[in-house]
Amino acid sequence: MWYLVVILLFFATILLLLLTMIHLGFRVPANPEKTDPGRIGLAFQSVSIPTVSHKRLFGWLLPVPGATATLVILHGWGGNAEQMLPMALPFHRAGMNVLLVDARSHGRSDKDTFSSLPRFAEDMEQAIEWLKRTYPEYCRKIALLGHSVGGGAVLFAASRRSDIDAVISVSAFAHPKWMMQRFLKRAHVPGFLVPFVIRYVEWVIGYRYEAFAPVNTICHIKCPVLLVHGKADRTVPVEDALIIMKRCRRSNVRLLTVEGAGHESVEKIKTHEKELVQFLRDSGLPIGSV
Repeated sequence: MWYLVVILLFFATILLLLLTMIHLGFRVPANPEKTDPGRIGLAFQSVSIPTVSHKRLFGWLLPVPGATATLVILHGWGGNAEQMLPMALPFHRAGMNVLLVDARSHGRSDKDTFSSLPRFAEDMEQAIEWLKRTYPEYCRKIALLGHSVGGGAVLFAASRRSDIDAVISVSAFAHPKWMMQRFLKRAHVPGFLVPFVIRYVEWVIGYRYEAFAPVNTICHIKCPVLLVHGKADRTVPVEDALIIMKRCRRSNVRLLTVEGAGHESVEKIKTHEKELVQFLRDSGLPIGSV
């Protein structure tokens, strides 16, 4: 009997270590903003936005006098509003209000128990609702831009709403299951444990991956969508963008690939700012050129 107890203890220990590794692996690193848009001469407001679970989101609102269109920007995993500020500048110069938001447990926003793509999308939607309540004059047209997990989140949010006029999704993965499999392979997790890890993460976040996978949500978005992806992205290969693009073959979805750009190559993507701004103009937003 004693050897059976030893075997059970052994497997219980392995399971505990595995669950601990999962939670540590997906813990969001502390990364608050170190500066603000005023340092580069921009007029801005620091804002506090209520979200679910009685949490509040930190953000920066960059207003343009008389502008009736607003771009809401969401960072990726471990990012913050400051990291996305370079992406905001061309749209602001073109005459758009810009709202940059920190998701829960990121930047200066309130901490929460865990982060996930659905929670990013919840925070994005709460930011939109706050904007419509607080500054309705800014909301004649609303566009979304997100990076990485934020890129998947803006697609998920737009698939559930009818008040979004355009979406720019940068470096989004096609399916969270594939992303998880790549992550677990790099972490040398044995293959037979991968299905268990995937199911456990789905249980923790309260969603099946199929429900919010960009390759699926793209089919439910009515407004124009621009997928942007670096050809040198080693975290999320450009093939993910091609798969999303081909899933529905909808006329409202376009793809821009960027030579030499990796997953975090904001500056290389920014070199295509004229194309990004033109996409929003083509989508009916009342903005100028850069």
